Amino acid sequence: MTDTSVRLPDSAWRTRFRRRLTAWFRRNARDLPWRRTRDPYAVWISEIMLQQTQVVTVVGYYERFLAAFPTLADLAAADEQQVLRLWEGLGYYRRARQLHAAAKIIVAEHGGEFPRHPEQIRSLPGIGRYTAGAIASIAWDAREPILEANTVRVFSRLLGYRGDPARNHGQQLLWDFSASLLPARDVGLFNQALMELGSEICAPRGPRCAQCPAGSLCPTKREGLQDVIPPPKRKTNYEDRREAAVIVRRDDRVVLRRCASHERWAGLWDFPRFPVTAQRGDPLRRQVEQAAAQLTGLAVAPGPRLTTIKHGVTRFRITLDCYEAECTGGRLKRGGDVRWVKIGELEGYPLSVTGRKISGLLR
Repeated sequence: MTDTSVRLPDSAWRTRFRRRLTAWFRRNARDLPWRRTRDPYAVWISEIMLQQTQVVTVVGYYERFLAAFPTLADLAAADEQQVLRLWEGLGYYRRARQLHAAAKIIVAEHGGEFPRHPEQIRSLPGIGRYTAGAIASIAWDAREPILEANTVRVFSRLLGYRGDPARNHGQQLLWDFSASLLPARDVGLFNQALMELGSEICAPRGPRCAQCPAGSLCPTKREGLQDVIPPPKRKTNYEDRREAAVIVRRDDRVVLRRCASHERWAGLWDFPRFPVTAQRGDPLRRQVEQAAAQLTGLAVAPGPRLTTIKHGVTRFRITLDCYEAECTGGRLKRGGDVRWVKIGELEGYPLSVTGRKISGLLR
């Protein structure tokens, strides 16, 4: 069922929209590396990287990733640590781990050939309806609709839909609208044009309506409701948090630990890190000693503060105080997830952004 208060445009409107959008895209499309191929593997890599990440950031990562893993088989055979190292800085590291897991499944269950059926694509880790539709339409021109952040905004405005597009009601309406717009051919080009329109013209605030190929077809523009449709997202309430990282040293080596599956930055390596409640003096010193022993198995003598890094993670604003410490005894925890690493070898380990900043200060 679609929203009964909004009617989908008729076939004449849809024909005009397709023609105008396609003509505009052919003239104005950005030259992006993933648009020069229809290889489903390369398309898939780009779509996963582009989730919640700006295009300008993704370009370099995409090119380096494909240079390291030019084929799906190369990615499946890679060590997860190498995959995470190449992903370092893109954030949302679960995407990289799911990408790696999906590549292994494709090799094991599909003979190394990327599956063509959307349902098979959707069964892979980290792939939902949008990503499956994007891959299938761009790689094979499959008549699959798409709906992501940019097209949600475009479709809401083209329909004059004032409801919340994130709710089930709005989602169903917009998926139906997306499906109704699909052309008979060049579906991949059309879907990319929709995303380009949302990214470059139909911006959340201050859309460039004068340059929009669908301006005369858009009820939101006609009624001046660009700041109302879609409704603004609720502001995130950020929580302040104080943490500490301890750089345990012994000569030219430091201690790293691999983050567990339930932790932030799961699978990456990091300097022992923990929340702190004490602010200074002996209470803080004892807290650093206790946390270091719990996380690494080592006894340490905390030294001076090396640096303080302020950063954000999801809904948290974190102040991270980084302390140097000398190892005075104990033995590393067994299992291989805590180890001594030479400072000169840190470059080869996948670290969080803050972990990489800390490593750059070590000599």
